[in-house]
Amino acid sequence: MADKRDYYEVLGLQKNATDDEIKKAYRKMAKQYHPDLHPGDAAAEAAFKECNEAYEVLSDADKKARYDRFGHAGVDPNYGAGQGGFGGGFGGFGGGMEFDLGDIFSSFFGGGFGGGQRTNPNAPQRGSDVQSNITISFEEAAKGCRKTVEVARVEVCDGCSGSGAAPGTTTQTCSECNGRGQVTITQRTMLGNMTSTKPCPKCNGKGTIIPTPCSKCRGAGRYRKTAKVEVDIPAGISDRQAINIRGEGNKGINGGPAGDLRVGVNVRPHPFFERDGYNVWYEVTVSFAQAALGSELTVPTLDGNVKYSIPAGTQPGDVFKLKDRGIPNLNGRGRGDQLVRVMVAVPKKLNDKQKELLRAYAEACGENPATGETKGGIFGKKRK
Repeated sequence: MADKRDYYEVLGLQKNATDDEIKKAYRKMAKQYHPDLHPGDAAAEAAFKECNEAYEVLSDADKKARYDRFGHAGVDPNYGAGQGGFGGGFGGFGGGMEFDLGDIFSSFFGGGFGGGQRTNPNAPQRGSDVQSNITISFEEAAKGCRKTVEVARVEVCDGCSGSGAAPGTTTQTCSECNGRGQVTITQRTMLGNMTSTKPCPKCNGKGTIIPTPCSKCRGAGRYRKTAKVEVDIPAGISDRQAINIRGEGNKGINGGPAGDLRVGVNVRPHPFFERDGYNVWYEVTVSFAQAALGSELTVPTLDGNVKYSIPAGTQPGDVFKLKDRGIPNLNGRGRGDQLVRVMVAVPKKLNDKQKELLRAYAEACGENPATGETKGGIFGKKRK
């Protein structure tokens, strides 16, 4: 895996590229290598997958920041394994030790500023929420899908079932506070003896101590690990929307409920389709003869190709509607349309016979191709 190409190089970008530049570059490259245009071409398929992988990282602000700083190792914990890389990734420093900033601040400030009341360390506490991101295709966003998300979260230690004590051992009542979790301090002052209580320094207010800590969590009862969570992406979801999954965040403390998992959804732009609310735009190019005489076209949609006949005299920029061929409404009610804009191609090179026939056509219409002047005919009078 150490021979991966730079993601900016894959999309032909500089490292200071903007979000809009990244999106435009991906659309261009994806259109160039799209499997529909190269059926059975393994090289094109590999290039298309490489473009998708590059866009998935560079379109995500968090992943892009890690990639810019650490390269491929910042977004792929398996990259460079055995070659001095990051190995276990970013979710488990020090063999699964969890660093809780709340505990650190509590140890400095005694549970609050200005002598506030300290939270009972043995009371159930809800786990915190966690954030993850996922990138899906345009079609997956339109039709809905089921994805597996890897989440680095705090789990209850399965080695000690959350007790913190090594298997076969138990916690013991703290001898300093006799299990109360608090100690009484008497100080002699100018006003006499002042008595106050504070959390027990030996057991940190828990009332119990762990003589033999669990080797897996080192007595914390919890540890950080990477979990796989199945996420149902609803049909019709938009780029940058988020899904909240109850109970899939960090596990609670002392039997408290788990937090939630919030999954941000990034949708890769499509090489051909453009989303507009619940409608889908598609641009088709026809020849002058097709536009003038009418023609049956094969139009790709989210549900596969469909036949559509354009009438004779179709003008450049005309828009036709394919009803109910767009994006399903997110609340399950109805579906948008596919709007097809017709563009007329003008040939850049003509052979002598084609030129002769085109001049004859212009003369038959009463038009002078050299000056643009007309004498009646189907084009009417000369425009001012």
